[in-house]
Amino acid sequence: MTDAAPLSRDDLIGAMAKGAKPRDQWRIGAEHEKFGFDRSTLRRPTYEGESGILAMLTGLQRFGWAPVEEAGHVIALERRNDEGMTASISLEPGGQFELSGAPLKDVHDICNETGQHLMEVKQVADQINLGFLGAGFDPMWRREDVPVMPKGRYGVMRAYMPKKGKLGLDMMLRTCTIQSNLDFADEADMVAKFRTSLALQPIATALFACSPFIEGKPSGFLSARANVWTDTDPDRTGMLDFVFEDGFGFERYADYALDVPMYFAKRGETYVDLSGQSFRSFMTDGLDALPGDRATLKDWNDHLTTLFPEVRLKSYLEMRGADGGPWSRICALQALWAGVFYDGAALAAAWDLVKGWDIADHERLRRDVTRLGLKAEVAGRSVRDVAVDLVDIAREGLKNRARFSGGMVDERGYLAELEDIADSGITPADRLLALYHGEWAGDVSRMYRDFAY
Repeated sequence: MTDAAPLSRDDLIGAMAKGAKPRDQWRIGAEHEKFGFDRSTLRRPTYEGESGILAMLTGLQRFGWAPVEEAGHVIALERRNDEGMTASISLEPGGQFELSGAPLKDVHDICNETGQHLMEVKQVADQINLGFLGAGFDPMWRREDVPVMPKGRYGVMRAYMPKKGKLGLDMMLRTCTIQSNLDFADEADMVAKFRTSLALQPIATALFACSPFIEGKPSGFLSARANVWTDTDPDRTGMLDFVFEDGFGFERYADYALDVPMYFAKRGETYVDLSGQSFRSFMTDGLDALPGDRATLKDWNDHLTTLFPEVRLKSYLEMRGADGGPWSRICALQALWAGVFYDGAALAAAWDLVKGWDIADHERLRRDVTRLGLKAEVAGRSVRDVAVDLVDIAREGLKNRARFSGGMVDERGYLAELEDIADSGITPADRLLALYHGEWAGDVSRMYRDFAY
């Protein structure tokens, strides 16, 4: 039982609102997931064993990473940088390896952090016969072929997911993403960024589409990862129509989150299964599974991490629309969103791109880009044309930001790959399909040789 005072609705709102920062304190946080594979068999690694995930986590500790344990298992690593900011390496349910980077000042720092991480991972992986691949969806293996990691919350989720959608277990076991986390100045700035970024996530999905294969064959999707989210759990995914309504703000998002059924509460090292139950009831009356207990602010923050819309609000905004991919696109996603959302003129221009779209446009576009990529259309325009405009807006925003590396180069160079994708109208997934039907002669296993980190 907790001795803390009962949570109020104001407490919940405040947990998100406290993220507001003046512009000079805005940071960028990059997250990216990748698939590990045994170089001999191409199979996904188990947790235990000489070539397992635990061996990876142990080997990385030589670089100053400190282990984080749960129920006797190492399930994450943490490391502070010179500014005292913490980065972490964590495990997704099927052993996907995730770097949750420290909040950093510019894309140069993000790309340096990402490069260092991938170099460290490769050094350890080479010694234990593992490789890592950046893609949005596992190109070869079935759900039942994927080992499950010993992390308590995932047991609750695996049991609950099939009750809500057909593809939730695929989300857990067979997808990888790149994510960008951004700050806001105040509630009005949060609202402007949330609305604009939510409308634009399908454009990012098209630009970053990199998952055309399922179980060794073309799936009909360019982003099988994005398609998974259309049938995972309607309570906690999607385009959040209410974000575009008058009066949206922290309060409205808190009400939405309160209405999303819970997964769990963590007590000590135990995840108590509260799947399907109400956070409102947990706050006010308690729940039978935790007699005499009431929700805490940590429970609320944990609950916010179990919401999976295309843009997610915590004490910052998370852009969640991109497939996993190579190092260059990890950097490119950060440049895209920093360019758009960290310059006032760019944010206004980006809103002009999408402000005429209605709810039906948002929902249709979200689904269409999974199959059509840059060939999809919205409000009479091709997604390719919108993407060209979006990348141009980001480029101008980065020019205005004027954040220079030691070599006096600004952040615009990180957009080069996206400029090529948008200008050509050819997504990374299209290029993979061309290889499959050409040089690879239908052998998806070539993806592991040609595109591993």
